[in-house]
Amino acid sequence: MLSDDMMSAFRNALAGVPYFANLSAAMIEMIAQHAHRQQYDTGQVIFWEGDSNVALYIVEQGWLKAVKISLDGREQILDFVGPGEVFNAISVFVEAANPATVIALEPTAVWIIQQHAVEKLLDEHPELARIIIRKLAGRVQQLIKMVEDLSLHKIEARLARYLIEQSTDEQYQRPRWATQAEIANRLGVVPDVLNRALRELAKENLIQVRRHQIQILDFDGLKAKARLDE
Repeated sequence: MLSDDMMSAFRNALAGVPYFANLSAAMIEMIAQHAHRQQYDTGQVIFWEGDSNVALYIVEQGWLKAVKISLDGREQILDFVGPGEVFNAISVFVEAANPATVIALEPTAVWIIQQHAVEKLLDEHPELARIIIRKLAGRVQQLIKMVEDLSLHKIEARLARYLIEQSTDEQYQRPRWATQAEIANRLGVVPDVLNRALRELAKENLIQVRRHQIQILDFDGLKAKARLDE
């Protein structure tokens, strides 16, 4: 049973997730009986691809990455996951092993809800299924877009799209964990190739690169670069 402080933290975590935000107190109490909070250090693995101990994870604080790892140790980052986001939902709903490895990029705390509690939630609140299906469909679209980018677009176009998606007020403020190696793994290249792409976009006066920040100088031009179909 969670303490009062932990229950308050759990409610706050659920409130940040769209399909959990309006649950009744009774339903939150039910889910809490099958949930626990876990903390991870930087670099610690939350679970490995292929693990069969399936659960739903809600990020309370910190950032993580979901990756596929090749036999030679090379990573392809599928997604970065931050506070208020959910991961591993696909495994929960299709009853499959975990499809990717998830690793903490910084000190992280997550809430873990066991699969049977999520299934009970859907049985008692079928209207939530529509919301969850919509979110999962969006995730599938995101992965399809990633495959398209990796297969059909040059690195400059992929980088332009990434900067647009991650920017706020035409500025990309790089988190401490977002090293060039991590960003390169997300875009499917090695750091040297990413460096050359950054220099190319800067040379075209589309961006200005600083130590922890990338300023978008020509947003329309960068959007045009992101749409290049090569």
